[in-house]
Amino acid sequence: MAAQELGIGLVSVGWMGRLHSRAYLAARHHFPELPVRARLVVAADPDQGGREHAVAALGYERAAADYREVLADPAVAAVSICAPNFLHREIALAAAAAGKPFWIEKPMGRSAAESRDIARAAADAGVVTAVGFNYRHAPAVARARQLVRSGALGTITNVRVSLLADYSSDPLGALTWRFLRARAGSGVFGDLLSHGIDLAQFVVGRIESVSALTETFVRERPLPASGAASHFSAGVAGDPTGTVENEDYAAMLARFASGAVGVFESSRIAIGPRSEYGLEVYGTRGSLRWGFQRLNELELADDRSGYRTIMAGPDFGEFARFQPGAGTSMGFDDLKTIEAALFLRSIAEGRQLAPSAADGWATAEVADAALSSAASGGWTPVPTVTGPTTYDA
Repeated sequence: MAAQELGIGLVSVGWMGRLHSRAYLAARHHFPELPVRARLVVAADPDQGGREHAVAALGYERAAADYREVLADPAVAAVSICAPNFLHREIALAAAAAGKPFWIEKPMGRSAAESRDIARAAADAGVVTAVGFNYRHAPAVARARQLVRSGALGTITNVRVSLLADYSSDPLGALTWRFLRARAGSGVFGDLLSHGIDLAQFVVGRIESVSALTETFVRERPLPASGAASHFSAGVAGDPTGTVENEDYAAMLARFASGAVGVFESSRIAIGPRSEYGLEVYGTRGSLRWGFQRLNELELADDRSGYRTIMAGPDFGEFARFQPGAGTSMGFDDLKTIEAALFLRSIAEGRQLAPSAADGWATAEVADAALSSAASGGWTPVPTVTGPTTYDA
């Protein structure tokens, strides 16, 4: 039986919008049993170059300057929201009101309040969602979760999460929207540590309370040239500068509902690490370690002779969809393909399989509690959320 076509609309044709588009098309190859097949209908971007790329390179049937044209198109059944953070709430609420399932990038909102609004709007509209927590889709992470949840590591005692990157280490990096609180919300908490919070909750369980500190080490940056919006936009010495309004660095202690404790650290200005994102989980019977830079490997200690490295293979998560055997690596784009397939399956089956808007809200509540703790200097409880979270599915 031929798969049914599902019309896709895209909002913002930047790097992530292009990746979403490729992932939709790749999903049909790696998940041929999907009952729906993406058809790229219309992409919206205020930039003419982005609109031209959407049609000429990505294969969209047409492009528009206004995202409202995407939501109004009857041929569009689902939407990818890849716009900057400050537009997420507006667009997501409009998508929910239009009855369109949506795949939105993280951080879902600029705050827990915005993320709550998005999650509740989706739930009220009865639409399934997806949030861009792509690192949880690494097959080695799937095995890590299986080991933890099965009790193979015993009672989990402590967790360590580290997300260190250098994309803002140059003090001449331009003051783009990512450094402005009104446009980005938080800094490294939303941009990087949201991934670490999601990984920890996905593998270990809910975080109940946190204590945190933050710091902004590069306090002034050159004002951007017209249209500059990238992590990598730069000025030159002597350019006019503006104030960085959110954090470069964050450290967080956490208590999990299970009784485990955690240590989290993230920086966007680290010199040396490029994308050094890692998760470590320790239990009474063993421990494991995973890092994004070697995403096809899992280090496991399940006796007292130290770690052994296990290569991801066909019995790890969705690995067999991409490679025939251990030792042949998957990459970052493959993780997005898995996410696209989960979103498409969620739509086809009418049940939440992809990382949900409720997961995005739960992560935002941890981040907001941490920011409150950093301001007060004390431990802060993390509010619970409602809706279809996938952490314990």
